[in-house]
Amino acid sequence: MSETFELTVDLIRRRSVTPEDAGCMELIAAQLEPYGFRSERLDFGDTRNLWLRRGTASPLLVFLGHTDVVPPGPLSDWNSPPFEPTLRDGLLYGRGAADMKSGVAAMATALKRFAAAFPHHQGSAALLLTSDEEGTAINGVAKVIEVFESRGDRIDWCVIGEPSSAERLGDVIRVGRRGSLCGALRVFGVQGHVAYPNQADNPIHRFAPALKELITEVWDEGNEFFPPTSFQVSNIQAGTGAENVIPGQLEALFNFRFSTTVTADDIKRRVHAILDRHGLRYELAWRLSGAPFLTTGNELIEACQSALETVIGARAKTDTGGGTSDGRFVAPTGAQVVEIGPLNGTIHKANECVSAKDIDSLSAVYERILINLLVS
Repeated sequence: MSETFELTVDLIRRRSVTPEDAGCMELIAAQLEPYGFRSERLDFGDTRNLWLRRGTASPLLVFLGHTDVVPPGPLSDWNSPPFEPTLRDGLLYGRGAADMKSGVAAMATALKRFAAAFPHHQGSAALLLTSDEEGTAINGVAKVIEVFESRGDRIDWCVIGEPSSAERLGDVIRVGRRGSLCGALRVFGVQGHVAYPNQADNPIHRFAPALKELITEVWDEGNEFFPPTSFQVSNIQAGTGAENVIPGQLEALFNFRFSTTVTADDIKRRVHAILDRHGLRYELAWRLSGAPFLTTGNELIEACQSALETVIGARAKTDTGGGTSDGRFVAPTGAQVVEIGPLNGTIHKANECVSAKDIDSLSAVYERILINLLVS
């Protein structure tokens, strides 16, 4: 098997559930340091961050990835142990196979080959890894970017190895992401006996009309790059567990995925207006997970499209779908940001897998992007 495949296997074996790294970064550093990459640890709290850079000049091309994975869930749902990489019918199975240890391995081997072939390349090439992308991401790339800004390190181009492909490798490049705004709502009522509703105030009944309005509200129409903003309730609970007690309060968690057509403040204002209009007594805490971003410059996108044409023989569709990624921390610095990675059909699922052939092709695509941008 290829070097990239073997490196992916080695990474999957390491049980790096967020925020654990389980030695993944030491493995990657050992791969790249002999090729002139200077390593720097930028750890914060329980999160490990590794910065590997070759060169000091501009422009700076950064590959961005994460070594952490989500928990495997019930082991009985897996056909093979999630942290024992298994090759079956051309597919490599294991937690993190697609999200995103194959991407990390492909980046590392691409950077190795590039440095060996072009030791006097233009600008700088780098790899940034974090162990907390799947979790809160508080001490990960967000903190690293603060360090970069404090010392004047400017990223020009950023390629993220998140699994972006849909039907075949390289059929989609993500050139932006929607914003994510979370709300934690508590609606207050008065607890009482179900036989005496006049002596109680049911928060479920109070909230129901407001919830209907929140669900049916048209927040925006989207635009040419983003779909319309969506609202989803992820959790809702109330009651004591007894069938004859009117609850005293209701708790709900909800999320907005929003486009550049609206701002987080616009959404907050409109939500409060709806809740107030229905006369609710409530508390509402907001958390902005990330603002929407969009790469409009053609330089990085064209370098990626050209690389895909060379390696795979076809250009990609550009879109802004999916969840959030660490690109939300890099884009506000002015960097051009794209995401190119393996198929995403099995990510976060039992029996997560990646095509063994795609692992090598992805590494070749990353290498070609480096050549397109840093070799004249």
